[in-house]
Amino acid sequence: MDSWLRESGALGLDSLELADFPDTGRGVKTTRSFKEGEKILTIPAKILWTVKHAYADPLLGPALKSAQPPLSVEDTLAIYLLFVKSRESGYEGQRSHVAALPTSYSSSILFEEDELEVAAGTSLYTITKQLEQSIEDDHRSLLVRLFIQYPDLFPLDKFGIDDYKWALCTVWSRAMDFVLPNGTPVRLLAPFADMLNHTSSVKQCHAYDPSTGNLSVLAGKDYQPGDQVFINYGPVSNSRLLRLYGFVIPGNPNDSYDLVLSTHPQAPFYEQKEKLWKMAGLDSTATIPLTLTDPLPKKVLRYLRIQRLDAQNLAVVARQGSDAAEEKVSDENEVEILRFLVESFEYLLSGFGTPLEKLEEQLEKGVYPAGSNAWAAAHVSIGEQKVLRLAKKRAEELLSLVESGSDGNAKDRCANCGKADAPLSLCGRCKSVAYCGRACQVAHYKGHKTKCQALAAKSG
Repeated sequence: MDSWLRESGALGLDSLELADFPDTGRGVKTTRSFKEGEKILTIPAKILWTVKHAYADPLLGPALKSAQPPLSVEDTLAIYLLFVKSRESGYEGQRSHVAALPTSYSSSILFEEDELEVAAGTSLYTITKQLEQSIEDDHRSLLVRLFIQYPDLFPLDKFGIDDYKWALCTVWSRAMDFVLPNGTPVRLLAPFADMLNHTSSVKQCHAYDPSTGNLSVLAGKDYQPGDQVFINYGPVSNSRLLRLYGFVIPGNPNDSYDLVLSTHPQAPFYEQKEKLWKMAGLDSTATIPLTLTDPLPKKVLRYLRIQRLDAQNLAVVARQGSDAAEEKVSDENEVEILRFLVESFEYLLSGFGTPLEKLEEQLEKGVYPAGSNAWAAAHVSIGEQKVLRLAKKRAEELLSLVESGSDGNAKDRCANCGKADAPLSLCGRCKSVAYCGRACQVAHYKGHKTKCQALAAKSG
């Protein structure tokens, strides 16, 4: 592949080489030092795998254009890879890249049933089950819409379901996504650059030049000769890492749980509530990530406050405009939604196949060999259970505040996060609420502003 890349105008290969590393496996090693921000590698536009290039191919392009409805970006790239892989001549350079790709992956869609069961109860488990069915449906559709129509281009023995899964895993784990200045998204695979492994310890360092179409990789930190060169995928949870990239990070600080909130269109006052959700920047079906740092986002409370509004409070909240339900509507409404959340989090936690403490014990005893699929699934489950436990604890704390007669604005607790075990400072204007720090004061001010001004005017 190196000779093809050099002939194609790739820059930086003289300072890089493929190598095997004990922690990450196959990766890229630098043979000289680099300073952070220095350009390491440039892959020219003409050899990138893109939808545009697939459609421009004289053999593949006409077939792709005939498919109705048009193929997705993901399917187009997957078929492009399989098409080149299946050719015996005419695509030597691209075939050398395909030959350098892994022959197998460890994405969750390829797990054995008992391996995936370790993650039972997680969003990974649910999404993987849905993906497995979706992939089978999509492959059947491709057979009818494309493969059977062009048997000479798509021999069925090389475009089977397992081949399709391999191609999808290649796209998921190796594609890079960018957005052009005009808002158009671009997804591409870059030969050699796709061998770079991920770490959150470097700055995001891959860039797409829309004027040339070239892909460049910059040093995300200082490197010395012999160091492995990394890129940063961004703040990604273990569930997403395992589903798309086939690995996890033990103790991942970016672990999260996607909480889905929805309301049936025939629910009471649905149309009025839908307008309120839109004013609040929400949809009637909202997916809100719960994280280790923010296990119970205000968007969750705001959605549920609107969902549980009765006829008496609807008109009052509607007059608040964009601030609708940003703070407590009433004690009754708040108690109702917080009790619902506590019960919901309890239910979700009960659905995990193995409780957190037992999983941690099993990992410590080596029940799941380090690096195995089951080991990775266990780490996903641990991360999501930790997030849900924090969310449940937060909901219980807020419920206790309301039931004890405090709505979270008492002077002995932070009005924004509810902390009572931290140094607090009163609002300098109204003196009616306290905060544990500047960040909480700023975050709370939009909803507190009207009340603050009224109290300040009254006391003034």
